[in-house]
Amino acid sequence: MPSEFNQQIIDEFRANEGRVRGNFEGTPLVLLTTTGAKSGRPSTTPVLYLADGDRYVVIASNGGGDKHPAWYHNLRATPEATAEVGVEKFEVKAVVLEGEERDRLYERVAEKWPGFREYEARTSRRIPVLALHRAAG
Repeated sequence: MPSEFNQQIIDEFRANEGRVRGNFEGTPLVLLTTTGAKSGRPSTTPVLYLADGDRYVVIASNGGGDKHPAWYHNLRATPEATAEVGVEKFEVKAVVLEGEERDRLYERVAEKWPGFREYEARTSRRIPVLALHRAAG
């Protein structure tokens, strides 16, 4: 079950063709519906993304918290998920990026949204970067 904060964003996103106001106005958001690693139930989370060719790059920053976000654990257990971008809904497969590719894309995100530098400084964990690839079909 999404937090009340996330549920408000999800509701606004779906009611306004993928647009939200407030702190996230103009920010590219994907609604990511994953399968709970423990519960097996679907869970939807709004996540900032960076378009990179035909894939979507997402950062498991958890606001710089010391633990990975639940959606990251869910994707590690079941990498297939549903993404909503604007009014489009489609299946994706998540791939955790490593090495130079991870570092390069994290840097691109941090250049656009400097808060990600703060998140990195706030935690000792290596913040995961994932690519969401559209499922064939």
